[in-house]
Amino acid sequence: MELIEAIITRRSVRKYKLDQIPDQTIRELLETAVWAPNGMNRQPWVFAVVQDRDLLRRISEKAKGRMLDRVKNSPALGRYNNLMADPNFDVFYGAPTLVLIYGSTDAMTFKYDCSMVALTLMLAAWDRGIGSCWVGFAQYACDTPGIKMELDVPEEYELVAPIILGYPEHPPGKNGRKEPRIVSWVK
Repeated sequence: MELIEAIITRRSVRKYKLDQIPDQTIRELLETAVWAPNGMNRQPWVFAVVQDRDLLRRISEKAKGRMLDRVKNSPALGRYNNLMADPNFDVFYGAPTLVLIYGSTDAMTFKYDCSMVALTLMLAAWDRGIGSCWVGFAQYACDTPGIKMELDVPEEYELVAPIILGYPEHPPGKNGRKEPRIVSWVK
């Protein structure tokens, strides 16, 4: 797949086959992802890979509970109330792999750097026919001291990108994009 094609056709996948991604493939994807641009070549990221179904379920339940607490205090998040209260809803959409990208808070640009690693990971995965989705709901569970301790994530690292990976159950849909909104072009 050509780079432009990968950029234009990659979509967030929310329905996955049960097939697990081989360990070697995950390693190759991470080895590719770390070539992302980053501030002063600090490379402030660490990865935690979760493929254990029980742990994924526990994290999903924790994320839903924490999100429900946030919904109570924020009317803008009210639209998620029913979804988070649904006992059958899995914040990871049945994906077999979760890659958590944490950044060292010692690096001034860690959030940007880890975001670029996440995008590079998602594009590299799509190039191999592996779907992905950045799961914002997981933020509320995976950056807690308990989960970080369970995953051996150093305390000074902060979760930036919870990315699920797996083989899509169906080809992703096609939705367009708006034209670029250029508010200024100074020459």
